[in-house]
Amino acid sequence: MDWNVSNTDGTVVESITLPDSLFDGQVNRNVLREAILAHQANRRQGTASTKRRSEVRGGGRKPWMQKGTGRARAGSTRSPVWVGGGVVFGPRPRSFRQRLTQRKKTAALVAALRLRVGTAGLKIVDEFSISSGKTRDAVRALKQVSGEGKTLLVLGHADETTLRACRNVAGLKVKPPQTISAFDVWYHDSVVMTKEALAGLTERLSHE
Repeated sequence: MDWNVSNTDGTVVESITLPDSLFDGQVNRNVLREAILAHQANRRQGTASTKRRSEVRGGGRKPWMQKGTGRARAGSTRSPVWVGGGVVFGPRPRSFRQRLTQRKKTAALVAALRLRVGTAGLKIVDEFSISSGKTRDAVRALKQVSGEGKTLLVLGHADETTLRACRNVAGLKVKPPQTISAFDVWYHDSVVMTKEALAGLTERLSHE
């Protein structure tokens, strides 16, 4: 598959061939959905908690006599039917973690890349470097390459000035090719990748 390579001015400078095994073919939406849900589940803290009847403070004394008052029988003010009482079947701290095999993670990443290729959201640049270290220069370069929306910038090697320039750009995430996931590619509207990062990603997926 032939794909255009541009510079940070948005001008096409050359054309390269993307590996068909990674970027061409049908999108496996089932495994992509599974990876996205697993990623979102793993981000959950799982700390929501409520107190059961035995854990609520107070309620040790019987509120009133068993008979003679005309009211319903009550043994504790901390019964679940009382305001301030315990909670029945409420949330408790637990882990929501889901595990995926390495094969599924790789298949999901390939599916996400193919999805971005199908929506023309994959942008290849010869290099991406902001020597000034200024955020406005990074915003200008990204607008020329990817346009509006959330952007994933994949850099094979990033110097400190480039990272500083990209640090405060809204909707931008910078990652190396070794750590990007299917969720990263799916979540962002466009993926801007340098040629060096493309080579690193191809090598990574060929060994997984």
